[in-house]
Amino acid sequence: MVALAERSQSRLTLQALDITDNTTAIRSLDWDRDRFDIEFELQNGTTYNSFLIRGEKIALVDTSHEKFRQLYLNAVKGLIDPTQIDYLIVSHTEPDHSGLIKDILQIAPSITVVGSKVAIQFLEDLVHQPFQKMLVKSGDRLDLGNGHELEFVSAPNLHWPDTILTYDHKTGTLYTCDVFGMHYCDDHTYDEDLELIEPDYKLYYDCLMGPNARSVLAALKRMGDLPEIQTIATGHGPLLRYNIADLVGRYRTWSQEQAKAETTVALFYASDYGYGDELAQAIGQGILKTGVAVELIDLKNTDPQEVTEMVNLASGIVIGMPPQSGDLAIATRAALGTILAAANSKQAFGLFEAGGSDDESVYPLRNQFQEIGVREAFPPILIKETPGKVTYQLCVEAGTDLGQWLTRDRAVKQMKAMDNDLDKALGRLSGGLYIITAKKGDISSAMLASWVAQASMKPLGITIAVAKDRAIESFMHVGDRFVLNILEEGNYQGLMKHFLKRFPPGGDRFAGIKTYPATNGSPILGEALAYLECEVISRMECSDHWIVYSHVDTGRVSKLDSLTAIHHRKVGNHY
Repeated sequence: MVALAERSQSRLTLQALDITDNTTAIRSLDWDRDRFDIEFELQNGTTYNSFLIRGEKIALVDTSHEKFRQLYLNAVKGLIDPTQIDYLIVSHTEPDHSGLIKDILQIAPSITVVGSKVAIQFLEDLVHQPFQKMLVKSGDRLDLGNGHELEFVSAPNLHWPDTILTYDHKTGTLYTCDVFGMHYCDDHTYDEDLELIEPDYKLYYDCLMGPNARSVLAALKRMGDLPEIQTIATGHGPLLRYNIADLVGRYRTWSQEQAKAETTVALFYASDYGYGDELAQAIGQGILKTGVAVELIDLKNTDPQEVTEMVNLASGIVIGMPPQSGDLAIATRAALGTILAAANSKQAFGLFEAGGSDDESVYPLRNQFQEIGVREAFPPILIKETPGKVTYQLCVEAGTDLGQWLTRDRAVKQMKAMDNDLDKALGRLSGGLYIITAKKGDISSAMLASWVAQASMKPLGITIAVAKDRAIESFMHVGDRFVLNILEEGNYQGLMKHFLKRFPPGGDRFAGIKTYPATNGSPILGEALAYLECEVISRMECSDHWIVYSHVDTGRVSKLDSLTAIHHRKVGNHY
């Protein structure tokens, strides 16, 4: 084992170690990163993993994030003379894995870059210099010698359109980049402690792979032709060696559940243009919260038949606007026409700008959808500046609004289907009335709640059941802080009516409401009977809700002689 480590003020370290025969992992450990793109906040940092395979010829699999430039290049030079590297295999071109490709080409210009056709096209626009290239697809092989024969597996849309997996027949190692990865930074190289990494593994799947469930299943089917996999060398987090069958099986189960969903949204976007990739992921994340499946389709790399099939399958259509000029505009304009031709009045739609320098206007397309009777699920999302957390939260909420609209009939049917006696008996469970408020930076949220209970005394703790499709759910992950506002008997109707309203995506939930900040930054409602400042400690998944356990840091009662408002229901299958 070779270990290199250099710690800086931002806690960037690097680890290099041999993982199997003539194979070295170069792991860039980003300990303090607290957000990845926009999909989710990170509790445990992340890693960017790169690999060096030595046969008679030498291959480097992926590079690292540009923030590791000096650390990474020093590590590579310490392991090998870079000019001796014959191949640079690009699993996909997302910057956290390809950020140093240009640097590698500058010090070793004779390297042959290996990737999918789409990846090579992306790189030609990225590095702006000629390079030797090798285009590969599923089943293609590259013999490095000494038994290291590499076989490639196409895995488009996981989670970029250019993704390939690479299998080394000598060591049984499958290099997967994002697939089967997680954002988890730890000194441990492998997945020895499954319980420790399970939440991050599932969150990563939900945010990045869930919107492409059918593509996941297609990739798993192609993987089935490979010999036994001994190690999965991921691009993020620990490498998988001890729980491969279990963790790969979870991908299959989760993706099958998504693919069988009664309702699907087709989400079209142009990859690598503006902020289209990130915005599409955020909208898709919001849709998935409602139990609706999502299929992300790249307008740049699809054919008319596939577009027509997806629109015919979908109950909802979301489109990220492509540019209005250039080669990309020509490639995507026909796809937009195909979408319009296949759409029907039973569907719902939503449009968003990509934030490029030349976005096609949303309004002509919006008018065309409305003319054929397609219902607009959320107003067009316009990008006037670099998207921040507020914009991405708006996208998540827009996706959730679309999903809730598409499942409204199913929700009503489920309520009517419950056994009458059981329904009435369950309805006799009563609870208090509370409003949860939370704030992170410039974004805030609130929710009326009644499923709240004290859960521990030492330390003081409470549980709250939060529906998965609630906007505030994204504010209640481990480490997040919020305020539980307790409403007063006889003086709650105004607040209850306000917070029961359906707010538009990105709407200000506190407009016209008197608030003041808690010590944790969340709003305290001026008319609340009491409040508790809380920190989320753990979460448990329960079908359509999360049970959120939190410690109570501090609290105060404004009227000692008043009682808590109580919510009495007559039925138990809805609030």
